[in-house]
Order: sequence, then structure tokens, then C-alpha cells
Amino acid sequence: MIATDLDGTLLRKGGALADRTREALDRAEAEVVVVTARPPRFVANLGLHGTAICSNGAMVYDLTASEVVSAQLLPLELVRKVASELAVHIPGVGIAVETGAEVLCEPAFRGFSASNPHRTLELLDHVWEEAGQVVQLLAWAPDAESDHMMEIATEVVGHQVSVTHSGGVGMLEISPSGVSKASTLEALCAARGIGAHEVVAFGDMPNDLSVLRWAGHAYAMGNAHPLVLAACERHAPTNEEDGVAQVIEELFSL
Repeated sequence: MIATDLDGTLLRKGGALADRTREALDRAEAEVVVVTARPPRFVANLGLHGTAICSNGAMVYDLTASEVVSAQLLPLELVRKVASELAVHIPGVGIAVETGAEVLCEPAFRGFSASNPHRTLELLDHVWEEAGQVVQLLAWAPDAESDHMMEIATEVVGHQVSVTHSGGVGMLEISPSGVSKASTLEALCAARGIGAHEVVAFGDMPNDLSVLRWAGHAYAMGNAHPLVLAACERHAPTNEEDGVAQVIEELFSL
């Protein structure tokens, strides 16, 4: 199995999938699983087939059938409690929730550009009222650094939820406790009789560390976060150099 992150890993800047990378994935004699922080709606139109593990492990999406296979949700009362605790410890933090269908934000959350679809509501209470279900809680602070935010959040709420980030400035991604990219990938592999030693994994950010530590063959991208580069013995060329394709071509003698 090939397990790969998307942004900063498989995709070039701007979200483009290079022809060389697509061809390498198609020709490799292995199942390809996308493992991303992105929700299903962002992976549906990449032209990939098979399975996508989305929202840092909280959702499994069938790319071929275009349907959600499973979702692990955050209880709304827990989401509200965690958001309140983060507001006390991280100055100026804004909150948003990923419902699996859309992102709902309070006004203080300005972590997305206009090109990243989201809906801003007048009050945080309105976010809770409209959310229905939550697969990820997002926290953003204008003057914070993500690594430092993650240290604070892990200490304050890490016993209740899983906290990580994927490199966005001042952005945290919070999932149900025990849910990670690796936990969902491991369950998927177990169901298919695939061992960790048969998995080749690629990633670039702290939210990829769980997968890279679990997989038998882990590659940090040349453009990866320092923590990821330090965690992996094997380094691939950067995403702009189609690093995933280069490694696959070598491993599978393409």
C-alpha cells in the first residue's frame, strides 16, 4: 500500500496533481490511499480512485463511489467545552467547525482565505446551533505560531481530544480522542490483511507523524516540517519536484 498526504506532499503548490505523479500512482503495483486533513469535498475531484482517509482520520471516503464510508464525530458538548478552554489559554483564538459538509466559523476565525469555502456566522452560539455534527474543531489565532499553540492545547485539552496541525499559520486541527491518520489507516490495513511493513508512507507536516511512525517505509518530503524531517530516516525530494513520484518510480522499477 502507498499512503500519501496531499498538500505539500503529493500535490504541487496550488493543489495540482502532476502528470508524472498520476502516472506513477497508476503504474505502481500497490493500493493507493490518500491520508489527508482535508474533508471529502476537497479530494473528490482529483481524479484519484480507491480510498481517502480525510479530516485527519475522522472520515473515510470512497473516491470511486463518491460516498462517505464512515465518520467519527466529536460530541457537541465536548466541542463547546474545548473551545471555551482554548479561549482562556490562547489569546484572540477564533473557532470553526468542520461538519463533513462545510466549515462554520465565528467572526474571530479568519484562518481561511476567500478561496477556501467557509461560512461565517454572527455568533459562536450560532455555530453550535447550525453544526449538527462535528468531525473536526479548528482553532486559529492571528499572532500565534502553530507549534506553540499545539503545545498549549495538548497540555490543556489533550486528555479529551487529539490535537495536531498541518502547517497553517496559527491553526490547530482537533479530532476525537484517539483518532489520527494512523489509527484509521491501521484499521483499514487490518481489514485488508496488509501489515505496517507493507506500507510506504509520505508526509510533510506534524499531522502526518502518526502515519510516518507507523508505516514500515516512511518518507519525509524535502520541504517537510523540521519535526517530520527529524522523525524519518528516508527523505524524498520536494513536492514541487514530484518527490512522491520519484520514490515510487524507484521502488517499483517504473
